[in-house]
Amino acid sequence: MNLEDHLGDIIRKARNTAGVSVSAVAQVAGLAVAELTALEQSGEASGPLRWAALADLIGLSAPKLESIAAGWHPQPRDLAGWRELRQITTERGGNIVNCFLVWDAASREAALFDTGWDTAPIFRLVEEHRLEVKHLFLTHSHEDHVAALAPLRRRWPALGLHSNAGGPFAGQRHRSGDSVGLGGLRISPREVPGHAEDGVIYVVSQWPDAAPAAAVVGDTLFAGSLARGFVSTELLKRKVRAEILTLPPDTLLCPGHGPVTTVAEELAHNPFF
Repeated sequence: MNLEDHLGDIIRKARNTAGVSVSAVAQVAGLAVAELTALEQSGEASGPLRWAALADLIGLSAPKLESIAAGWHPQPRDLAGWRELRQITTERGGNIVNCFLVWDAASREAALFDTGWDTAPIFRLVEEHRLEVKHLFLTHSHEDHVAALAPLRRRWPALGLHSNAGGPFAGQRHRSGDSVGLGGLRISPREVPGHAEDGVIYVVSQWPDAAPAAAVVGDTLFAGSLARGFVSTELLKRKVRAEILTLPPDTLLCPGHGPVTTVAEELAHNPFF
């Protein structure tokens, strides 16, 4: 799976957050304005860049930005090591989104994290593994993460909804430090607003075979990048540092878009941190 954000996306996000013009960034990077514009659109640089000056101007780490430009990608991970965790990816109109299904292998109790666009792959997995879906945890209420809520509720009327959202997506609200049991697994929420006011991540722990914790992080960070701070980018960065990057280094990070990654890989390669 490709990174959600290419090099140009990362530069554009950081530039907009820093409030720096295209011409100013182009000048320090050693590019023409048209070259920087093309880079932001395509992710491909037409020539060498002055990485240190560019990164310093827009608040990024130059070595980590260079690693993205050199083709860094998180190490592929076999989710079979987490019994049981599945990534489900659906698409609508070019918007590709992940949701995640987790279950306790002994009790067959299952929890879904976000809905994605389409229930068909969710229903197939549930039927294949004969699961009892008890919970739906929403990381936030943006459309691509809640679009399939209605058919899920029709199929499972007693489905427990967990959410910090309001309106039609309101559910049981949790605070950091709470936890929910799923057979032998524990699901612990952490509030991470910034991309959305109702942003929450969920840390799933106590896996069989001592597998590391897995954190479903929604649209907080992506492999090698940061989500848009629709509420506040600075708030989002603070919350990511405090609530995600302080987790154990081997924690699996399951974002709403793009490939899974780990805390260790993001600390080493994410240019926003």
